[in-house]
Amino acid sequence: MYKITIDPGICSFPIIVKAESDDMQHVKLHISTGCSSIQQAAKELTEVDAYKEIFVKPDQSTTYQVLSKYVPHPSCPVYTGILKAIEVAAGLALPKDATIRVEKMD
Repeated sequence: MYKITIDPGICSFPIIVKAESDDMQHVKLHISTGCSSIQQAAKELTEVDAYKEIFVKPDQSTTYQVLSKYVPHPSCPVYTGILKAIEVAAGLALPKDATIRVEKMD
């Protein structure tokens, strides 16, 4: 099982994704957060086929389709974070941190 922590920034609702796969294809997801939008999506997004999630255009993945029903803005990093969790749990990516850093430049 892998634990992925997503810090979405200004909204201050961290998201914890626990992802596991027994067969390196079907991934069980356990998503917890204080964000009511993500809580609603988490009820539907409990298990996915990693190959159908990772090897399609973003709008064709179950992850994007479910999240798009509930998440109020497309820049929320939960989309990428959950897909990264799915990749790692299925052995399709190495477990390495990914980062988005925001800096104001003068």
